Amino acid sequence: MSQSKLEQLKNMTDVVADTGDIEAIAKYQPQDATTNPSLVYKAAQLAQYQDLVKEAVAMHQDPKQAADYLAVALGKEIVKLVPGRISTEVDARLSFDREATINKARQLIEQYAKFDVEPNRVLIKIASTWEGIQAAKQLESEGIQCNLTLLFSFAQARACADAGVTLISPFVGRILDWYKQQQPDQDFSGANDPGVQSVSRIYNYYKQHSYDTIVMGASFRNTQEIEELAGCDRLTISPALLESLSNDHSALERRLINDASTQEKEAALSEAQFRFESNQDAMATEKLAEGIRNFIIDQEKLEAMLAQQ
Repeated sequence: MSQSKLEQLKNMTDVVADTGDIEAIAKYQPQDATTNPSLVYKAAQLAQYQDLVKEAVAMHQDPKQAADYLAVALGKEIVKLVPGRISTEVDARLSFDREATINKARQLIEQYAKFDVEPNRVLIKIASTWEGIQAAKQLESEGIQCNLTLLFSFAQARACADAGVTLISPFVGRILDWYKQQQPDQDFSGANDPGVQSVSRIYNYYKQHSYDTIVMGASFRNTQEIEELAGCDRLTISPALLESLSNDHSALERRLINDASTQEKEAALSEAQFRFESNQDAMATEKLAEGIRNFIIDQEKLEAMLAQQ
């Protein structure tokens, strides 16, 4: 039998599981795995993770500390199943506080160390606000590698590259959602997908300017978006879409290619330039704010659930 599209994709792109479901990770064997407050909250409600929930509550009476413990305990189990790294997110309520983000990231790394998980197996996920990016710059200088998430704009991507972050997670599907709402009659299929276009632009810019930051497309709505980004450094994919790719045995064409051309790097964006360019991008401004709010909602739901325990 010919290779599935998932197998073909793995030949050109590092596949990451966008889930906290250990069983799904074991099934699809991704390179890395990534979680967020929404995924941890979802996992905490499943029967197979109740021992971890009880352990978190027993270790910490403070729901915030218990939530951090649970996220790391879940990550500790996941990292046993992947050859690469687990991404664990900083509390989204700290998205506009550089120092608090730095301190929380250090605490998460310290917690992983207590589980004998080395820092090189962990990526700290931080929202791509100006403060978050500057926090990541400091953390990277300390050897704490970061995954900058909720990334919707080219300005965010440029600032992350300037900061030397390890990896960015530009969101494809949420960009598409915004444009479909604004222009419901427009054809956004295939290469017309604005989320696909955004990630393709970022990928090409990074390669042309020799940035080391890894581009990991995220937040997919369908397999077509994934196929249009085949060849991207990494793609983080939900179990449902991994299943669809594994059941499809038609040919997959590589779309993104590192042409190894080099251009002189542009001057780093100043804070004023970053904020101005972000302000001019209505989609990115709205989706970043919405993403932070939604992560906070699920973080607070998780903490409330732990408090009831």
